[in-house]
Amino acid sequence: MRIRIGYELIFQFPQPTPILLVLSVRPERTKDLEKPEYLDVSPMVPVNLFIDAFGNRCGRVLAPAGKFRFYYDNVIRDSGQLEPMGLGAIQHHITELPPEVLVFLHSSRYCEVDRLTEIAWQLFGHIPPGWGRVQAVCDWVHKNVTFGYQYARATKTAWDVFTERQGVCRDFMHLSITFLRALNIPARYATGYLGDIGVPAVPLAMDFSAWFEVYMGGRWWTLDARHNEPRIGRVLMGYGRDAVDVALATSFGPHVLEKFTVWTDEVR
Repeated sequence: MRIRIGYELIFQFPQPTPILLVLSVRPERTKDLEKPEYLDVSPMVPVNLFIDAFGNRCGRVLAPAGKFRFYYDNVIRDSGQLEPMGLGAIQHHITELPPEVLVFLHSSRYCEVDRLTEIAWQLFGHIPPGWGRVQAVCDWVHKNVTFGYQYARATKTAWDVFTERQGVCRDFMHLSITFLRALNIPARYATGYLGDIGVPAVPLAMDFSAWFEVYMGGRWWTLDARHNEPRIGRVLMGYGRDAVDVALATSFGPHVLEKFTVWTDEVR
């Protein structure tokens, strides 16, 4: 399967402003791209690329004052298969986890594990350790949180989502991740492209998507509490502890976002 991916972002800056970007495909997926990645910026200024602490491909740019545009367009090859589920995957004891996984057990900016630990064990502690417990968390969040772009808020944390029961896709993931970490299951936040491939089209503007991954049975598995079903054509851009680590564009100064367009469509 071939999937066209890309975006156009236009900002207005009142003064020269540094920006950090997490807008590239993860390094392990670059081999599937049909042409090398190239970020078109206008006006043309240098884009300094680097790999962050989580292995994500990032960029740093000094945007000039005025209108500034980011544009990217490519085609990526995909298996066209539904992503696998970890049915039967074992839950590791803390002492058995690889050291690099341990960071995904701790609280982070949007995932207050300490505030939700008691609630997590009340809700899911009766379920035997393993994939069934992970799926139970996904099912609960999917059922109890209402999706809507009008519920988005930059400061909304997992605790807020639990109490308000409303949010966008990243909020579904933050609450799921927090519950899982409280249950001693490593979980990390992920973001990237997810089009309506193999499912009925949603009559909403395309956006980047959030999901999460859990470490069980010696590997990471992809889950999505908003959709709560395996999907086709997910393209990973980055992962981290929560949305802070993979913010698409972090501006170190005032700005106005004038245009935000994303595309991810099967090429037939």
